[in-house]
Amino acid sequence: MISNTDQPAGRVAGIDYGTVRIGIAVSDPERRLASPYENYNRRSRAKDAERFQRLVQEERITLFVVGLPIHSDGSESSKSLEARDFGNWLLEITGVPVVWFDERFTSVEAEQVLLDAGLTQKKRKERLDKLAACFLLSAYLEAPHSAIDPTHHAADAYRTPGALDH
Repeated sequence: MISNTDQPAGRVAGIDYGTVRIGIAVSDPERRLASPYENYNRRSRAKDAERFQRLVQEERITLFVVGLPIHSDGSESSKSLEARDFGNWLLEITGVPVVWFDERFTSVEAEQVLLDAGLTQKKRKERLDKLAACFLLSAYLEAPHSAIDPTHHAADAYRTPGALDH
């Protein structure tokens, strides 16, 4: 796992992984604020690689925070393995370090905010994933020490102190 002192300076991209759509949020260079960036609709491995390489270049991304779907009891799900594989792929195609962070409830929180804003179902769907990524990234920026150890595997049921208590 990357410790706070090992992290490269610069912007962080929060990733709300999905098999069809990926929500992306980006921090400011000082890593104080997270902003929704885009919902990326997946196309093909080659086009996806192109998009994330371009994101790194355009936004000067120095770290990816990939949301890790975790059950309420702290164990990982089959989607966790997919998110870990995606994070490893991001590292491979961009060379940018990746950390994982508990994403529990980020989609629920984002949906509630969008409902409270009175948006139609179509408008909520257009914004949900990038807003969930923004909530994930905001939580990470507030507590980067809570990133989840990448050496654990989805089959492991574990709890990283602080990572699941926010």
